[in-house]
Amino acid sequence: MRPASTHDAIVIGAGPAGTSAALALIRRGWAVAIVERNVFPRRKVCGEYISASNLALLERLEIGDAWRAEAGPEIRRVGLFSGDTSVEAPMPRSGPAAGNGFGRALGRDVLDSLLLNAARSAGAEVFQPCRATAIERDGACQAVRIQAGAANSRDEAAILRAPVIVAAHGSWEPGPLPSHFAKKSHPSDLLGFKAHFSGSTLPPDLMPLLTFPGGYGGMVLADHGRMSLSCCIRRDVLARLRGSHARERGSQISAAETIEHHIVARCRGAREALAQAHLDSPWLAAGPIRPGIRPGYAADIFRVGNAAGESHPIIAEGISMALQSGWLLAMELSEAASGQRGREAAGRRYEAAWRELFSTRIHAADAIARLAVGTGGAALMEAVVRNFPRALTLGARLSGKTKPVPGLTEARPAGGG
Repeated sequence: MRPASTHDAIVIGAGPAGTSAALALIRRGWAVAIVERNVFPRRKVCGEYISASNLALLERLEIGDAWRAEAGPEIRRVGLFSGDTSVEAPMPRSGPAAGNGFGRALGRDVLDSLLLNAARSAGAEVFQPCRATAIERDGACQAVRIQAGAANSRDEAAILRAPVIVAAHGSWEPGPLPSHFAKKSHPSDLLGFKAHFSGSTLPPDLMPLLTFPGGYGGMVLADHGRMSLSCCIRRDVLARLRGSHARERGSQISAAETIEHHIVARCRGAREALAQAHLDSPWLAAGPIRPGIRPGYAADIFRVGNAAGESHPIIAEGISMALQSGWLLAMELSEAASGQRGREAAGRRYEAAWRELFSTRIHAADAIARLAVGTGGAALMEAVVRNFPRALTLGARLSGKTKPVPGLTEARPAGGG
């Protein structure tokens, strides 16, 4: 085993939450290691929309210009495609404190590479592809055992040491670390799917919410003309649909084919947007989704992104919450007193700041998702939106799409040490 190397913080996971935390800490003079098990670029189940509330944060992280150069068109309208109903309304514009503008979409294969490259250039020591297999107390620090290569790799292991561990590994997959979560399957689980399409006729400035029996989804035009379609569907509904198709055709079809057929058959707006489109890359699947708020700190392990808390993707705020949670944590850690007590106090402040910024949108997303998936809920949503289209604008505002990120105006200039 290679000798241990010591850092100020070790970030496990190089998605938007982990790299946001790493970049913000490095800008404040911290020595940071990032452990990422996947090779980039990588595709990932995600809605890919980045709200306008993040514009000022992207500038602070010094990736604003690169993001603007790569991302898709500004999303100036929000819509609802449900059954035969297609309604749209203006997307609220962010104010000066949030960056003045509209959100845009960027594929995770592009975004994650952009963020990780920025962190590496800023000074992060990146271990990729490497898996964190254990975390153990080691005096004043914690020791993270990492293993290079794939899960069955016999490559040499190494030890990284740091007083602070940032768990940015998400919540969808179980693992051996104390920050991972146990998984149990339930018929009501929501499973996530995502695919890119080329040749879609979806208006470039429109992001519609899709509702269909047993699930919901969204469409948005991302980078390079790719239309991103992401969705969730109940496990039991998907199983019934697959069984029905198998009986009708005499053979089983994939879960992805089933969900695509289901959306096209039950949602006219999606059907029209996909009429001339073709699949750009294979469907991805993930989950189950576990919305809710979880402990943000325990024993010098700080959770960010989905590991800290997860919203129903119906409000398209996953990337926003990831980026912003990493920033919130870095602010609290950079101001923490030294030693265990200082980190514990920072953990309590971080949890409070996290809840203040995100709890309302998590609860609102839960209510909207239950309505969309529940019996008769989609019809009720259609009726409300048809008679009051501005409900879509109001919902976008309540979901946090224009809410400024705390601490940006008070923070020291990027690179201030």
